[in-house]
Amino acid sequence: MMEQMTARMVREQLALAKQDGYLIEVHNLPDDDYFNVGFVVGIDPTFCLLISIDWDGKINGLIVIRISSIQAVVKGTDYLTTVSEKTKVAHRYHYFDVWQVQKFLDDHPAMTSGNLLGNALKDSYAHHLPVVVGTQKYKGNDDFVGKIVQLDHIQLVLHYFNEHDLSSLWEYRVLLAQVDYLRFRGTQMATSQQIFQDIFPEE
Repeated sequence: MMEQMTARMVREQLALAKQDGYLIEVHNLPDDDYFNVGFVVGIDPTFCLLISIDWDGKINGLIVIRISSIQAVVKGTDYLTTVSEKTKVAHRYHYFDVWQVQKFLDDHPAMTSGNLLGNALKDSYAHHLPVVVGTQKYKGNDDFVGKIVQLDHIQLVLHYFNEHDLSSLWEYRVLLAQVDYLRFRGTQMATSQQIFQDIFPEE
């Protein structure tokens, strides 16, 4: 099991990673085999914002993670070294940032400061972009992929689909205080958009 860091240590490690721009592992789920890899581009009192990097060494989107849910922040592992090497190939062959995440952040600098979760939710809601929501209740065992159809400062309402049952959309109300992480503007957004377009065109 990954040794749990204190909240202060987590915040310090996130701040160093943001300042120095190096790749980190963020362990925010109970299962040691699953963690987020990325570059920290924003920190607020409650959340951090990462450019998420996948196993192929390319950007797979943005993710905001609740800092209190993070057990450990790790740098310099063999896994990270391997991913870092793969990013060189992704850059060389021009598939590092197919979703133009860096350009989006450059064009919208406010996304990386202020209320990070609020920024992500408002952006996705305003542009009708699917998101992936992970909650404290399910701790990564079951995240929800869908479009935000209602949003206020207390909760969001998500119309989501189950890839094993596409007979209809389902509704999930989530208190913002229960959101552990939110993925947006990346691979899952694009693939989910296609599903909405083809299977649920009324949404």
